[in-house]
Amino acid sequence: MNLYRCLAWPLIRQMDAEQAHRLTLTLLKTGWLPPAPQDDPVLATALFGKRIPNPVGLAAGFDKNAEVPDAMLRLGFGFVEVGGVTPRPQPGNPRPRIFRLEEDRAVINRMGFNNAGLEAMAARLGRRRSDRRSDRPGGMPGGLLGVNLGANKDSADRPGDYALSYDRLAGLVDFAVVNVSSPNTPGLRNLQGREELAALLARLQPLHERHGTPLLVKIAPDLADEDIDEIAQAALAYRLDGIVATNTTITRPGGLRSDHTGESGGLSGAPLFERSTAVLRRLHRQVGGKMTLIGVGGIASGADAYAKIRAGANAVQLYSALVYEGPGLIARIKRELAALLKQDGFRSVAGAVGADAA
Repeated sequence: MNLYRCLAWPLIRQMDAEQAHRLTLTLLKTGWLPPAPQDDPVLATALFGKRIPNPVGLAAGFDKNAEVPDAMLRLGFGFVEVGGVTPRPQPGNPRPRIFRLEEDRAVINRMGFNNAGLEAMAARLGRRRSDRRSDRPGGMPGGLLGVNLGANKDSADRPGDYALSYDRLAGLVDFAVVNVSSPNTPGLRNLQGREELAALLARLQPLHERHGTPLLVKIAPDLADEDIDEIAQAALAYRLDGIVATNTTITRPGGLRSDHTGESGGLSGAPLFERSTAVLRRLHRQVGGKMTLIGVGGIASGADAYAKIRAGANAVQLYSALVYEGPGLIARIKRELAALLKQDGFRSVAGAVGADAA
């Protein structure tokens, strides 16, 4: 029985989505949820040369200010991405700005990189690093921590925003993701263009070489095939460590049933699954084996996660499905994924990566 669906969801669905999210973060800070059981060994894998207990990660947007990364790792995620963070604090777009499409198992958001800013995040992550160093062995959860980097809405130098944040946070995280694909900051997606992306990556390259902290770029699902190919080649040319595919979509696939379908913003959840997986499969053909691919978009089951992995993902991330299924979803996805890997004769996650990408 899914206690979240039976007990919590009827109450949560009556609340404003952003208010419910704030309440969730408050509860997570109390440590009231029990730690996850040990993962099946078949799920163990590696990202950027570091071992993680499973390939299921938390996508950016859930923990914008790095308030509960270790709580989410304790819940069973193999890695967690906090942010997006911008150099200066910003309030984001006017409310309401999150809409549940319950009938479609989807969410539309137009948050606009609301966050407390770079220095607030750096302070939290610095305290976390000190706590981990002083904690007794085994006292802190395993898994990796990444940060999603954004640009201020009114910035006159957006490449400079990314460079500043990466330089400040590189020593506090296991990887960083350059988010040039959020649809909620006007003009941001233009940074995915050939010349704009090259200029941005050239700005970041010396910092990347100096720090060595893995650097990835997160792309939109709405790109044409030739644009995806150009981004893949740019990622290789500037020696990025990976690509996150994909962010939310500004399109509205046919068949959506919710009353909120007409709201502006990025659509995530189940309707995004097919397109985001197609982007991932194309990327694998371009860069598979040369860099890490993280699959995001519409994952709500072990079968969904497995499909992303077989399409080329070294690991996967989710967020929207948690809204509808609660924290028990994490264990269910891992259990189903382990069963599917074994059923098909794979002894590890790595063995299944790209099995269907040809």
